[in-house]
Order: sequence, then structure tokens, then C-alpha cells
Amino acid sequence: MSLRPTTMFILAGEPSGDLLGGRLMRALSAELPGGLSFFGVGGARMAEQGLESLFAMDELSLMGFAEILPHVPRLLWRLRQTAAEIERRAPDLVLTIDAPAFALRLQRRLRHLDRPRVHYVAPQVWAWRESRAAGLARDIDHLLALLPFEPPFFARYAVPCSFVGHPIIEEAEHLGSRQRFFRRYEMPADAPLLCILPGSRRGEVTQHLPVLEQAVALLWQRFPRLRVVLPTLRTLAPLVRELVASWRLAPMILEDRAERFDAYAASTLAIAASGTVSLELALAGLPMITIYKTGPVTGWLARRLIKVPHVNLVNLILDRPAVPELLQEDCRAERIAARAAAFLENQGLRDAQRQALAEAMVLLGRGSEPPPSVRAAERVLAILAEARREPPARPGQPQLARTSR
Repeated sequence: MSLRPTTMFILAGEPSGDLLGGRLMRALSAELPGGLSFFGVGGARMAEQGLESLFAMDELSLMGFAEILPHVPRLLWRLRQTAAEIERRAPDLVLTIDAPAFALRLQRRLRHLDRPRVHYVAPQVWAWRESRAAGLARDIDHLLALLPFEPPFFARYAVPCSFVGHPIIEEAEHLGSRQRFFRRYEMPADAPLLCILPGSRRGEVTQHLPVLEQAVALLWQRFPRLRVVLPTLRTLAPLVRELVASWRLAPMILEDRAERFDAYAASTLAIAASGTVSLELALAGLPMITIYKTGPVTGWLARRLIKVPHVNLVNLILDRPAVPELLQEDCRAERIAARAAAFLENQGLRDAQRQALAEAMVLLGRGSEPPPSVRAAERVLAILAEARREPPARPGQPQLARTSR
């Protein structure tokens, strides 16, 4: 790889993408000699690694038809603005992370650019709207996948795709301490602890916390020693505190990401909104119940479009329902409380699910080297080297990613 300075455009649209982007940028900077600069869109993690952000990432953190619709004019303006800035600054590589509604539209606008275009985190077209997979071969040059079943799927549509491993594996260094958590919060070690995770978006939090309040009240009647912990993002903490202020059993609210792993280690059970947090819980070996409820319009559309039998990522990876899912009409306080009570009372249920969670983590790459962010960085640099028609960085290293064309 040439020692000349390299500029990359990199974009993330939500907190999970910002975390991915921060790790990837750190790995890229360590791997690439000769200097590397970034501009694009991201949050605090990417800013720590030197990202010059064009605008606040929060503007893209929207989900669901009803939530997005009022913001369409501003999003289209941001799309034009971002594409124009990329054309003006001509980075060596364009990389987008997740947020497919915005990111892939941006990539489509850049088809005419003579720059490699990479997308990190495969869009879930295998779950719904499979017909859109073929268009990805025109919109991007390479796809970095987190799930092991994705490259074979995209190979059917001639989309170059590499499985680089799931970044959740890198959280293993943060596995928490049950003793530290109970000592810090002066809790009796034999008290059942329920961890609730209502989501990482404002819409998810406002939709889920009212039903979780009712479920917790029902569980407290049955388990009077129950305690509740609620890890959340700093940006959402004020909203969460406002929404739980009237709860009879007040949850402990945690904002520090590292501290949440102590909470996972201390908890007996988690009730979590569907999303990547299920993989954090799987990594921690914490039994869980998945919930999700969205607005009636988005729910109606999802019911007709989603083709996969599960929404929890652990269930998808294992291809079986290891984790209970209570979605839409089933996301009701009495059903959540009944399922949670069964897990709180039955050690055998919890142990059986822990075994399934460990199996899923192995399939995601736990125990393999190098870590996923380094694998992703090396794949990006190989794509960049190929575009420059130069030998790849660190020649002699084994091919780290499985690629399908």
C-alpha cells in the first residue's frame, strides 16, 4: 500500500453504527501507514477517532414509516448535501455503515464516481423485500457482513460479500462482575434482578416503557424482592428518567456502557427490545425475552413484508426459537410478565437458553482471531489496494474474509 495520505468518507446513522465505525476507524488507522483522515457523519465514538462530521448523526436515527415521513424533506436535503460534499472532496473510498434507508440511497447517487464503495452491515433484505438484493450489485462494490449466513444469500444476487465476524465479540473484554454490581448498589445478592432494555431509539423507548411498567408491576406482586435495572444511552437517559418517574418499583438507570455488563452479569433475566442488544445479552450468557411493538401502520406493513420466522438475531443464527419473542399484539404486560415469571422461577429454562446463547456466539466468531473490527479493516484496505492496483497491505497475511461473487 502506498504511503501517500488517504482520505475516507465514512457514515453511520445510529448509535450501534457509531460504535462499529469507531472501532473500524481505530483499526484502519493502526493498519494503514502514511496517514489517514476521515470525514462523513457519525457520533461520539467516531469523533474520538478523528471523524469530521458534516452534521449530527441523530438526524438519521429514525425508524418506522410514521416516524420518518415528517422528516423526508430534510433527509432528502441531507442526502443531496452529503453527495455533493463527497463529489467535491473526492475521498479514496466511500464507506457507509448500516442505516440502509439513507446510506444505500447515498451510495446509489455515487455510482458514477471512480471510487470503491463499501457498505458495512448487510441490509436485512433476506428478511423482507428480497427482490432488492439484486440492486445492491449496482449500488456498492463490496458488502461487509456480520452474520455467517449472509454471504451465501447475497452470492445468489452477484453481490460481492465478506463475512468479517460480528463486532459484539469484541465486547468480551468488558464482561462484567456480578459481585461488583451488587456491592456498588448495596443490593442483597439473593434478590432477583430484572434487566430491561426498551431500545436505542426515542420511538422504541416511548413505545415500550409504558407496557414494561405494567409488566414490572405484575412481576413485583409475585416476586416482592425483585429489583430492576435499566441500562440506556446517555442521549436517551433524560427521556427514560422522565418516563419511569412514576413507576412504583423504580429501576436503577445506568448510562455508562461498561457498567451495563456488570448489570448483565448480576441479572437473572432480561426483557429487551429486538435488536443487536440481544447479542450483547447472548455474549453475557443472560437469558432473555424479546419484545417489540411499533405503530399500527409500521406494524401492519411489517406483518405483510417480513419473510423470516424469527426477529431475534440469536434465533435467526440458530434457526430455531431459543429466545421467546413477544411482538406487536403479543407485546402485552400480562404476557410479558407470565413468560418472565416462568424464567425467574425455573433454573432449567435459564440454563437451557444459556447453552443456546453460547452456541450462537461460536457461530458469530467467538474464539477466532483477529477480532472482527480488524478483519473488517483489513478487508477495506484490500479493496482500496485493489482499486489502486497495488499489492494489498501486509502481504503474506492469510485471507481473513470469506468472499462470494
